[in-house]
Amino acid sequence: MEKQCLDCEKPVRGRIDKKFCDDQCRSNYNNRLKSKNPDIVNFINSILKNNRKILEKLNPDGKTKLLKSKLLQAGFNFGFHTHIYETQKGLMYIFCYEYGYLALEKDWYLLVKRNEI
Repeated sequence: MEKQCLDCEKPVRGRIDKKFCDDQCRSNYNNRLKSKNPDIVNFINSILKNNRKILEKLNPDGKTKLLKSKLLQAGFNFGFHTHIYETQKGLMYIFCYEYGYLALEKDWYLLVKRNEI
């Protein structure tokens, strides 16, 4: 049985694991897959990237303490993050990629950067 190109469905010749007849078909196929991302995925990704950028900008030294109002003023969205890290003492760090924060008392936050990712 002859394999067919995943894009144009013409016969594929060459290596046994080959999926496309040429580079153009491979590009067309992958671009079509990427364009099927729902708008919600793109929307959430833009929020996460913006949150990361804000944390990076407000925390140039890798560890900074500041008020919640500074984060909000910069446009930080507390509803979105990539993961949570819980310490052995039960402290919950919220992260946007390698940049994170720990809620302290009286609206203070400790901003951190994890280098070992």
